[in-house]
Amino acid sequence: MLLVHGWPENWYAWRMVMPALARDFTVVAVDQRGIGLTDKPKGGYDSATLANDLVALMDALGYQRFAVVGHDTGYIIGYALAADHPDRVDRLAVAEIPGPPDVASAPPLFVPEPVNNRLWHIPFNRVNHELTEQLVRGREEIFYGYEFAIQGGEPLPDQVLRYYFDLYSDPEVLRGSFGLYRAWDATLAQNEQRKSRPLPMPVLGIGGEKNWGDLPGQAMMPLADNVQTVVIPGAGHWLAEQAPEELLAALTTFLAPYRAGQAGG
Repeated sequence: MLLVHGWPENWYAWRMVMPALARDFTVVAVDQRGIGLTDKPKGGYDSATLANDLVALMDALGYQRFAVVGHDTGYIIGYALAADHPDRVDRLAVAEIPGPPDVASAPPLFVPEPVNNRLWHIPFNRVNHELTEQLVRGREEIFYGYEFAIQGGEPLPDQVLRYYFDLYSDPEVLRGSFGLYRAWDATLAQNEQRKSRPLPMPVLGIGGEKNWGDLPGQAMMPLADNVQTVVIPGAGHWLAEQAPEELLAALTTFLAPYRAGQAGG
């Protein structure tokens, strides 16, 4: 099982669900390109390249087929991985954004304040010429603290927030973490092509009641042949940290046929 974190986090976001998942699966929790302990090249942050990174990782680890769970930007990467390499992904669970980036369904510039507050960082993070880094550097607690607070649900513990603030205070991580957003145009074009190839594997869309609700699943309906939706009561955006038991229950049910198939093989 491959776990793909979101922004602004790293593999640590999965720490509360990994032990339980590891009872039934080999769990691989990655740091995305540009974040944490991975390499931080100047380019290669479009979704196809990020997906290829993960396929190469699973090749190196010796796993031909696997399940993928992606949260936030991990939703974008997980969808790309499943669309570009459908022979490798047995099941796909995606969580807590209202769908992969798509020109036709993109929110307009002027949206209601609650939506703007949750999405404003996307155009901000896309700005090039290091302006975003200059504005955020030294103000990580303000910038990321707002992001963690505005996305709904119970606040994360102070020590967890401090971990992420410290992680993203590294100038190279700060730059690398904006790479996916700065490659947005390339990912939009890739997703336009992917729409013509519906995903053949089962897909689960997971949302927090206090944030995106059933939209993660609804967005996948036109993009896959078999889509299920789960909304976790009381949770906001940070599902694996705010509602780990409920997330595990949803994943356990969804992955049961995959687990049975693995055992039978």
